[in-house]
Amino acid sequence: MASFKGEYDHSIDSKGRVSFPARLRKYLPAQSQDSFTILKGLDRCLLLYPEEYWLGVEDRLSQINEFRRQDRTVLRNFLRSADDLSLDKHNRLAIPPKLMEWANISSRVIFIGMGDSIELWAPDVLAKADEDLDPDTYRDMFENVMGDGLTQ
Repeated sequence: MASFKGEYDHSIDSKGRVSFPARLRKYLPAQSQDSFTILKGLDRCLLLYPEEYWLGVEDRLSQINEFRRQDRTVLRNFLRSADDLSLDKHNRLAIPPKLMEWANISSRVIFIGMGDSIELWAPDVLAKADEDLDPDTYRDMFENVMGDGLTQ
């Protein structure tokens, strides 16, 4: 199955609605029927999961032991901002105001395809994150995650 990839910059209207990028829409699983879960990301962005992929996240979350403090804290803080959304008839998403405020999103948002999910970033927050990422550090991170065959 194809995955979400690429970067797309879109404007947000006064009601907090944004057009869902057509190039990402073509990768939506048919089973999701344009339904999503949105929540705070681990970075200062929002995470958007099509329903089908969110069900896989929920399966993983169901394995967390809520009787251990660390597990309970992670579960609470991950799910407390989660909200279900659907595309409207014009293929727009209405981003919840509290989430927009938390991610510093106002008039523009950048969608970044992340495989099974999509990140939504405020342009200035993403620019700062990009600026703070040293190319050598990124290369080292990539090598650690993907393997040893990428050294120069």
